[in-house]
Amino acid sequence: MTLQQIHYVLTIARAGSMNKAAEQLFVSQPSLTSAVKELEKEIGLSIFTRTSRGMIVTSEGADFLMYARQLYQQYELIQEKYSSDRNYKRKFSVSTQHYSFAVKAFVETVRKLGTSDFEFGIFETRTRAVIADVGNLRSEIGVLYLSDFNRRAIGKLLRDHDLEFHELIRCSAYIYMWRGHPLAKEVSLTLKQLEDYPCLAFDQGEEGSYYLTEEIMTEKEYPRTIKASDRATMLNLMVGLNGYILCSGIINEELNGDAYVAVPFRGDRENRNAVMTIGYITRKRSPLSDIGRMYVDEMKRYLDGVSNAERGG
Repeated sequence: MTLQQIHYVLTIARAGSMNKAAEQLFVSQPSLTSAVKELEKEIGLSIFTRTSRGMIVTSEGADFLMYARQLYQQYELIQEKYSSDRNYKRKFSVSTQHYSFAVKAFVETVRKLGTSDFEFGIFETRTRAVIADVGNLRSEIGVLYLSDFNRRAIGKLLRDHDLEFHELIRCSAYIYMWRGHPLAKEVSLTLKQLEDYPCLAFDQGEEGSYYLTEEIMTEKEYPRTIKASDRATMLNLMVGLNGYILCSGIINEELNGDAYVAVPFRGDRENRNAVMTIGYITRKRSPLSDIGRMYVDEMKRYLDGVSNAERGG
């Protein structure tokens, strides 16, 4: 077993396909396939299952990759400290649902470390992809939320990928909307008051479900709904169509701008308020890197400074 072989399989796990990994590694696909087969033969297990959709990490392979990643991180630290190769860059990536605080924490982490010696990545993506990215080692950390409604479904996906959830903050539902919305100055809002306006939601793809949505209280029936795939489009729909999102209310004005407000949701007998538990996911038994710990600290620092009074921005 060589460090090169370990680097190869970690890259394949992140890329999700042999072809993409070969391009990233600047090696031929036959050479990469041969190196993986030799490693699998040596350790006596299949790291990947080869399917028409790409390379899927097996359960045994996931355990191997967890230890291999820790070993390779130690090698990277030694290389960083003692290598004369100044072109070497350490890597750190995060996958997240669409949370501006997660992006803000990432920005602060990058500002502190700089980009000359590091290769960073942040991916705002679908819920299933957040989980898969961490499970397949594309990202070290994923950011998402749990609620009474989705806890069982998300919990199963986390177990399937050998991941664990770490709580950051609990918060009730807020209505996020444009400052020019007819209801923006209300002290609180009910679903009845919002019936004439479109409820916005991030698209979760064909394999998505109510249990994978990013918005709280998605089990309710909404007379008007619109789906979008990115944050900029969502903000445009809020302004252009007076749309709204049911969210945590933790909004960063520096990134989103001050043209939006978060109004507390007011529950009633038919539509009770729900609690979101926002946190981050990591691989089980895999300690965070020093950059990972710094990023988590930045998220905690930002969330510690958030109060209900500040969420309306």
